[in-house]
Amino acid sequence: MDVSSTSVKDRSGPVISVHDLTKIYPAAARLFGDGGKEKLAVDHINFEVEHGEIFGMLGPNGAGKTTTIKMLSTLLTPTSGKATVLGLDVVKDSMKLRPRINLVSGGERGLYFRLTGKQNLEFFSDMYHVPREKRTKRVKELLDLVGLTDSAEVRVENYSRGMKQRLHLARGLVNEPEVLFLDEPTLGLDPEIARETRNLIRNLSAGGMTIMLTTHYMFEADEICDRLAIISEGRIKGLGSPYSMKDAVRNDTVIEVEAYEINGGCKEKLEALPGVFAVSLENLEGRQLARMVVEDGTSLIPKVASILEGHKIISIRVDRPTLEDAYIKLVNAR
Repeated sequence: MDVSSTSVKDRSGPVISVHDLTKIYPAAARLFGDGGKEKLAVDHINFEVEHGEIFGMLGPNGAGKTTTIKMLSTLLTPTSGKATVLGLDVVKDSMKLRPRINLVSGGERGLYFRLTGKQNLEFFSDMYHVPREKRTKRVKELLDLVGLTDSAEVRVENYSRGMKQRLHLARGLVNEPEVLFLDEPTLGLDPEIARETRNLIRNLSAGGMTIMLTTHYMFEADEICDRLAIISEGRIKGLGSPYSMKDAVRNDTVIEVEAYEINGGCKEKLEALPGVFAVSLENLEGRQLARMVVEDGTSLIPKVASILEGHKIISIRVDRPTLEDAYIKLVNAR
């Protein structure tokens, strides 16, 4: 399939428009661990996505990313608010919208393991009413596009995780969607296959397809997304290009400390220092790496060293802020 030939029927205005979109999951039984309380998963979010954009949602587990993408792809009904995709209301016009979009969730679900890769794509082509006279050619082109031609006749149960994820992506393209939703598209893939997947996503966008994806990977969001929404606790904390996100912390500095036995108590003390915006703590092999987004790194180093006295500091340095630092600062903002 020539991705550059992808057509979009409606280029007037945003392709995706979200206004005060909210999702509240009802209370479940206490035995499910939520204490019998409602869960606010998405909290009055607003954003738009333009034609041909790669728009990313970046956030921690439970932030509301997957819930948002499922509402926009008509799999979940919003509690309140409104969202349109290709000018169609995701609730009222869901039956009209579904043939024009697709969702790739990946993982182990969504494929038939006893069928071959080719048979899976033929089945999903039939589900989208792809004419039989076009199906054979399209399936062949999709298998070639994702590098599975040599494994076309192999049962999916014998595919590696990376092969399954590539087949998921091919499945999401059987109906030549105008908008493609991708939920963690490179999760669990080895670096080479993940890089190929990102290249494919860029090519699809260059051909005119609008793509909305979720990701945990900071470098991936920075590399392929035209714009990002940073989401935490169901709320959008930041919205803009990766460059603008980094520009938001341009005047900040970062103190990076590598030491032993930095615990949660130390992290709280560091966060309480005046001029500290955010602190992240990463466990390495037998040691910890604390990264602090601060107003003035040089003046704070003595205070940081004092808090960590007795923790055997390996190194302490001032660094430039990255997209990850912008993310941490925005997620921790109240």
